[in-house]
This record gives sequence, C-alpha cells and structure tokens, in this order.
Amino acid sequence: MHSILRSKARLALLVVCIAPLARAAAGDASSLSQLWQEPADLAHADLFNGPWGARLAPDPADTYTFLRPKKGGVNPGVIVRDSKGRVWHVKQPPHNSQGAEGPVEVVLSRVLSAVGYHQPPVYYLPSFTLADSSGTHVKPGGRFRLDDGSLKSAGEWSWRRNPFVETRAYKGLLVILLVFNSWDLKDSNNTIYDIRAANPEPLAPTRWFVVRDLGAALGETGRMAPKRNNIERFERQPFIKGVSGGFVQFVYSGWQPSLLRRAITVDEVRWATGLLGGLSDRQWRDAFRAGGYANDLAERFIRKIKANILAGRQLEPTDGRLAERRP
Repeated sequence: MHSILRSKARLALLVVCIAPLARAAAGDASSLSQLWQEPADLAHADLFNGPWGARLAPDPADTYTFLRPKKGGVNPGVIVRDSKGRVWHVKQPPHNSQGAEGPVEVVLSRVLSAVGYHQPPVYYLPSFTLADSSGTHVKPGGRFRLDDGSLKSAGEWSWRRNPFVETRAYKGLLVILLVFNSWDLKDSNNTIYDIRAANPEPLAPTRWFVVRDLGAALGETGRMAPKRNNIERFERQPFIKGVSGGFVQFVYSGWQPSLLRRAITVDEVRWATGLLGGLSDRQWRDAFRAGGYANDLAERFIRKIKANILAGRQLEPTDGRLAERRP
C-alpha cells in the first residue's frame, strides 16, 4: 500500500514538474509564429500575387489622389488614396533610374512570405495616374504598399534584442537576406505589426515581426553607397567565404556585420537555403514578374540566386558536436 502511495506521489510530482515545461514549450512555439510559420504548401505558393492575393492589388487603371510625400529613404515616393478609399505608400525609382528599390522589395517580399516569414501587402505598378493640386499626371510607378487596417504598426524591433535570436528561424532569415545580398540590416527597417483580423484563426499570431524595407539588395554589399538592384555587381559578389569552427563566414560588408560573426552554423545555412530550394523555376519567375522585371534580366538574377542557394546547400553538415538550433 505504501509503495502504491509513494508511486502516486512521484507521479504527481512528475506531472507538476513537466506541466510548466510543456506550457513553456507551447509558449515558445506560439512566440516563434510571430516571426515564422512553416509553409503549409510551398510548392503551390503564388509568388506573383503573394499571400494577400490579386483582390488587394492596386488597379493600374485607377486615378490616385495625392495625400503627402513619403518621408525618408533613398528612393522618392508619395502616399496616395485610390478610388476605393485605400491608402498606398508608393516607393518610386530615383531620378537617375539607377538602383530602384521598389522592384527588389516586391521580389524579396514574395520570397520571404512564401517560405514562412510575414510580410505586409506589397505590389508593383510600372506607372500610375496621380491627381494633385496641379492636375492629373502619369507618374513613374514602383512598389505599392497597402496601409491595411488589419495591420497596426507598433514600432520597430531590434536585430540584437528580440525573442528569436537563438532560433533557427531567426538565423535563417539572416541567411535568406544574405542570399540576395541584402546589406541594410538596420533596426529601422524592421516593423512590429499588431494583427487586427476580423475573424482570427485560433492559433494565428496576434503580432508579427517583419523586415519591411527590403530594397537594398540584389547588388553589392557595403555601407558607402553600394549599388543595389544591379545585376553586374550581384553576379560578381560571392556568397560564402568559408567555414570556421562550424560557423559560416559570409562575404558581407553592410550594416551590423557583427550579427554574422561566429553566429550562424552550417546546419542553419543548409536549413535556410533548403527552404529556398523548395521554390520552382516558375515560382522564381513569378516573383520577378511581380517586381516588373524583364524576362532576360530576371533569368540572370535567378541564376545567381540559385548559385548562392546551391553554395549553402552543399556545405558539409556538422559532425554533431555543435547543437543544431531548432525553430
């Protein structure tokens, strides 16, 4: 009898000890979904219209009413309202037409959302009709980001101080950005969104951690006016320098290089490039078509991106002495 009571006591103690751990694990999974969620059907992801679909896209035949100029950033832009009352933040090409960020941002946004990283609704129009105080004009287009009512900005988040710094999903996000030679790793480009969905799914996150300004990529890396959206510079820059002590060394000279110093393992690079490797040729072409790229230029960018992906996937796995970080 006493042995039975002791067994029951031990079982009760075990339950008491395990329950907080289970709750903590569930909380970690819930927290991670604010940054990344495993793609449900990557093979069928729509990289032309993106996760928000064609119904939210800006109408190329509409007339957009000027509200105010866009503040900050290298590329000019305006904030406009369409005939449905929707507000759009338009990032236009610079006056010299070199280094346009809008097409890059749409391409990267499509890819990130397809592989599980949250993105706001962004689209590309080559031109649009603007009505302002001086009349109606056809203006150069660019990236159109919808000011959607379901997403409420709650400020920026830090690359160094966030709930995900030790997760594979966070490291994978950095790797994916590096595949595209994204060099502008500044906290000011990161946005927290509070989600205000009308009918939220039971397990859907109520907050998103998003890298929103993605235009400084597809060129070279650097901090002193590096070329962006430049196929010649993009093709010339290597992706990976080597591996030291199980950590991957990248060819990178942009903002916050210490984020990458002895920080990302071979396994994490293989995981991230494996995600990208799940996209088909059609999906890659759709992503660049969404950004307004000509077919021949898109093919050159895709060829180099695939070479970077292959370089990551061909890294030798670790020998087990380094613990693999899991999402």
